[in-house]
Amino acid sequence: MAGFDSFVIFAEMRTGSNLLEAALNELPGVTCHGEAFNPALIGYPNRSELLGISRAARDADPMALWARMRAAEGLNGCRFFHDHDPRVLDAMLTDKRCAKIVLTRNPAESYVSLKIARATNQWKLGDAKHRKAALADFNASEFEAHLETLQGFQVRLMHALQCSGQTAFWIDYEDAQDVAVLNGLAHWLGVAGQLSALPSSLVVQNPAALEEKVANFPQMEASLARLDRFNLSRTPNFEPRRGPNVPALVACGAGLLYMPIRPALDHALRDWLAALGPLEENFSQKTLRQWKRRHPGHRSFTVVRHPLMRAHLAFATLQSWENMAEIRAVLRQSYKLPLAPEGKTLGPEPWAEGLAAFLGWLKTNLNAQTSLPVQPLWATQSAILHGFAQFALPDLIVREDRLGEDLAYLAEVVGAKAPAFTAPEPDTAPVKLADIWTPELEQAAADTYSRDYMQFGFSAWKRKGG
Repeated sequence: MAGFDSFVIFAEMRTGSNLLEAALNELPGVTCHGEAFNPALIGYPNRSELLGISRAARDADPMALWARMRAAEGLNGCRFFHDHDPRVLDAMLTDKRCAKIVLTRNPAESYVSLKIARATNQWKLGDAKHRKAALADFNASEFEAHLETLQGFQVRLMHALQCSGQTAFWIDYEDAQDVAVLNGLAHWLGVAGQLSALPSSLVVQNPAALEEKVANFPQMEASLARLDRFNLSRTPNFEPRRGPNVPALVACGAGLLYMPIRPALDHALRDWLAALGPLEENFSQKTLRQWKRRHPGHRSFTVVRHPLMRAHLAFATLQSWENMAEIRAVLRQSYKLPLAPEGKTLGPEPWAEGLAAFLGWLKTNLNAQTSLPVQPLWATQSAILHGFAQFALPDLIVREDRLGEDLAYLAEVVGAKAPAFTAPEPDTAPVKLADIWTPELEQAAADTYSRDYMQFGFSAWKRKGG
């Protein structure tokens, strides 16, 4: 026996879940209670209660119905779709005595089937003579949203199972019509009974090829051809996730919260904030929540800068900060980076060579391929923002070259008069980027920080004049 005392079929509309449920219900001791947690119904259409629990009671406390289902005689379960009551999902996923059955189908097939079902209002078919015919109209944006929803839910299921050390019984739409596979599922569930045939109460509604079911099939083919089915354009991201770094945040009495990304324009921004009201900093998550409650209408912001300039300034900081002496030693000895001797500064030509070498090393560091951890000083701005988002998202992501305008806007939205802001010289390195810029350096930065270039729409630094 497998040791399961309940089960859930994770599926979607038009994936064959009605047939799979009917097959399970023909096994002795097994009961599938339909879409028990569908917000629009309870189990099945036109039902007002399930297992003695009313729809209103289920909506008030879905866990009561799940507990009743698990305690019922035999092996009980239900079908669960991505848009069903999310309050019960975690309980299902974390319960190792709940068997997970994941039913999938070609998303193009399920989408077309869904369009036809909506057009005909026929969701089940017991005899082909009662079949209602219709053609689906393919809508590219609608299909892409459908696909994204399905894939997002599948990723969540897989992640939860992996984290809890569980496995599911994965079954495809076609497999659900194979008696041998269904009997394999019964064996996996620990059920003694076996099926001799598919349930006779249901038949496939639309068995024709897609070409025969879609009114605008040529447009469908063209739209699907441009979809990145295998995610070929995805940029792999192995950079470690970061925390929200709440202690580094700086607030002022006017209700503005600055979320710095190093290396940052801290002195100028702190002076500007201080002109609006007393500064508060060294927050914990508790004290920051208290600050937010004390300042209704508050606004938060961060400043992003061009990745090449940021790498250039990180390279300068790396060579000058005393607390990075050990990192410098490792970079020299293990990775042969041409850094300046201690207490010295590189000239323009060696600086350009060193920056290029640093960018090459940085690409491997961000991909978790070096012995050194990723420092906040050169982590991607995308990762730092993702870290902020674990506690609070910035209301405004300011570009360095728009600081004056955007700070004035922020002051206005919190009802304060904006103090004058004079943007400091952005390049504080001893060698200026404008003096050493080359297309090769730009390309190296784009290769290293490809995610930031894409996320924030950065173009080549040189064309922007710094």
